[in-house]
Order: sequence, then structure tokens, then C-alpha cells
Amino acid sequence: MPKRSSADPDPNATEPIALPVGGPVGTATKRAARGRPSGRGADAAGASRRDDHAARRELAAAERARRRYERQEVRRFTRRSRLRRATWITVVSAVVAIGIAAVAVAYSPLMALREVRVEGTSRIAAAEVRAAFDDRVGTPLPLIAPDEVQRALSEFPLIETYTTETVPPGTLVVRIVERTPVGVLDTSSGLMAVDAAGVVVERVDEVPEALPLIEVEGGIDDAAFRAAGRVLRSLPAELRAEVASVTAESADDVRFVLDAGSSVVWGSAEDAALKTTVLRDLMAAVPPDQVSRYDVSAPLSPVTG
Repeated sequence: MPKRSSADPDPNATEPIALPVGGPVGTATKRAARGRPSGRGADAAGASRRDDHAARRELAAAERARRRYERQEVRRFTRRSRLRRATWITVVSAVVAIGIAAVAVAYSPLMALREVRVEGTSRIAAAEVRAAFDDRVGTPLPLIAPDEVQRALSEFPLIETYTTETVPPGTLVVRIVERTPVGVLDTSSGLMAVDAAGVVVERVDEVPEALPLIEVEGGIDDAAFRAAGRVLRSLPAELRAEVASVTAESADDVRFVLDAGSSVVWGSAEDAALKTTVLRDLMAAVPPDQVSRYDVSAPLSPVTG
């Protein structure tokens, strides 16, 4: 078989394929080019993707802002709660500390009773009242109970009412209102000046000019005496000084005789202020030495005769 020279053409060879100008195009590039939109479609898709990215960014930013706001609110509320709690703790601690200090001082020897000051006495000896508290000297003032004061003063029947005041560091002030006599009772033991409650204020040898003689059959425990005592106590001092004697057969029939000799029908102890005003007006209009009787038992319809 004759050899072919390299210059002889091969009958089985194919013609060479001409490649496009610009170089070879890979298979992957061809596939990508076939799947990508072109022209206006590509622009719309790109804009849509950009809008989606922008929306997601805005949503993420809003979510971060919301979380940041929530954290700030939590911190603010927690800080306010801590501040409020700290304030309450400070206030309560201060109150407790002040209370403990006050109690400590009040019950310390610094507040012990050292002096009793008595005010308002005339018939009662102030020294005797002070002596009634001798067993309480050295006791802290807050520990002197009201019933102890009452027991100490109960031995003085001439005390009608009293009030007390503590003056730090160690003084107890006792203000006394003594019983005031409103009339004189003629008893088996002699003449007794009594107050409106029938308590003997003092013994007298004769009826004083400023006090009337009280003539009541039932004695000091009778309702008639109590009514007469209330009437005399309600009278102004200058009018009571003009009353010579008082009688009462019942609580609704109090009568008295004036120094000038005229009588006064008073009735019950009710409406004392009105009856006093009416009686004064009647006495001013018709003096007691010109009339025998004033009747103010019905003060809106007084009678003279």
C-alpha cells in the first residue's frame, strides 16, 4: 500500500469550522445568556429587586428602632421604679429613725418629772396639789397615765375640772377650775355653801350677801335641787347677787325671791339664756321695788304683777 505524503489530502477529513470573531463562547455563558431577560424586562426586574431590598432594609430598620425603643422604655421604667423604691425606703427609714430617737428621748431620764406647776387655785392649796404627785417625781412624763393624774387629784373635792400639759424636759402643768358655790344650804351640820352639783365648797357662819339661801325639801339628791342649782348657775353673777332665796317644789317649778322683795317664777331650767334676757328687760322696764312678781316660765309671754 503506497504511503501518503503529508501533502496529500485525507479523503475522510472534514472541513474546518470557522469560529465567530471575538473568541470562543463557553457553554455556560451561552446557557446564562439564554436565561437572562433582555431589554425592558431586565430593567423592570432589576427595579423590582431594588425595591424589595429597600423595603426589607426599611422593615429591618423599623424593627431595630422598635426594639431599641422597647429597651429604652424598660430601662426608663426600671430606673423610675428603682428611684421610687429608693425614695420610699429613705422616707420610711427616716421616720423609723426619728420615731426611735423620739421614744428613746421621751423615756430617758431627760424627760423625767421634776416639777409640778399648779394654776387656777384659790381655795385649794397649790402646795397640797403638788405634794399629791411626789410619788411620781422621777418618772418619765409619757409614763404618767391620765388615770394616775385623776387619782392624785380625786382627793380634792373642790376641783370641778382640770387639764394637764407636759412641758419638756420635766414639767407637768395642772390647770384647775375650782367649784363655784351657787347658794347656801341650811343643814343639820350648819350652813354650807354648795355648788350646782351639791358639793360642799365651804362652811359659812351666815349666808353671804352674794349667795342665795336654797330651800329644797328633798335635799341635794332630789331633782328639784338639781334644777335649782342649774338655774342659779346659769344666772349672771350680778343677777345672782340680787337673789335672796331659791325654792323648788319640783324640777319644773323653780322660784326665787329678789333682795327688793319681788318674786320670780322661773319654771324649769330649760331656756335659761332666753329667760335671763327677758327677766333683765322686765326689771329694766319695771324695777323690782315697783312690782311684786315676774313670771318668765313662758319666756315668750312674760307676765308682771
